[in-house]
Amino acid sequence: MKRLGVLAMLACVLAVPQASAQTYPSRTITMVVTAAAGGVTDTVARALALHLSQAWGQQVVVENRGGAAHSQAMAVVARSAADGYTLMVGEAGGFVINPAIYPKGKLAYDEKKDFMPITGLVRINQGLLAHPSLPANSIAELIALAKQKPGEITYGSSGFGAAGHVNVALLESMAGIKLAPVHYRGATPALNDVLAGHIMLTSVSLSASVPPYRAGKAKMLAVGSAQRRPEIPEVPTTAETVPGYEAVTWFGLFTTAGTPREVILKINGEVQRLFADPAFRDRMITPNMFESMVSSPEQFAEFIKADSIKWSKVLRDANIRID
Repeated sequence: MKRLGVLAMLACVLAVPQASAQTYPSRTITMVVTAAAGGVTDTVARALALHLSQAWGQQVVVENRGGAAHSQAMAVVARSAADGYTLMVGEAGGFVINPAIYPKGKLAYDEKKDFMPITGLVRINQGLLAHPSLPANSIAELIALAKQKPGEITYGSSGFGAAGHVNVALLESMAGIKLAPVHYRGATPALNDVLAGHIMLTSVSLSASVPPYRAGKAKMLAVGSAQRRPEIPEVPTTAETVPGYEAVTWFGLFTTAGTPREVILKINGEVQRLFADPAFRDRMITPNMFESMVSSPEQFAEFIKADSIKWSKVLRDANIRID
């Protein structure tokens, strides 16, 4: 009888992940966003939250925690219960940039141990947007101006170590120039200050930079893609002037490490269904010039690993780091 009791207890323990997947979700889910409201990360997160809420009949609350190079949001998720009720839409900076530029032990999270990748979401190219008053209309002219006025031309980023910061810092390194960074709690505040003329430049997603460019409110000096974009073929790539340069970032869905695999797969499957929906692609992916990178958790984890290796070398070679 005693042995039967032990076996019964073991069976219950082994059955927990399956049972949790069958009943998940049974209450409100919190989706933490590592950036301020209004940017690409937030836009993708809110579209995803709405779909999950409708699919599962449970509220999905979006919680923006921008700033501190994504560390605030990531620390919250790292400390959350491993049950799938705290999700995170995060960007490349928190997983492949910060670990390469911050000293070991400086970050409030461990990108390898504290999180479970669920799936990639979207990959985006960035545009280098300038206020109309900037006396430069191309990357070549910007480089010439920056060499005349080293450290005087201001640019805004969505935070120290975020894509907008690192991409411009990489341009500085490759072009041999010095600009003046101004860090914000998200891409939208930085973009707004460029449009207002408070700062001169920002490197931001094409979905955010193309509308003000088309409206004549800002100049787009270049795009960070490897080839010119078909939506704006008149805008050259930065690589046409600075060979090898790219300004691309990605966003993915994560949860706390230790979350049952069955729950991970259930979430992944629902995201896969959303991204396969032609109506969603027509409404969200195509007009925003996103590139879908939805995949299995394992494929996403391998992608992050490879991207980390690439960026570690790029940042090391460019001597971009925080002492």
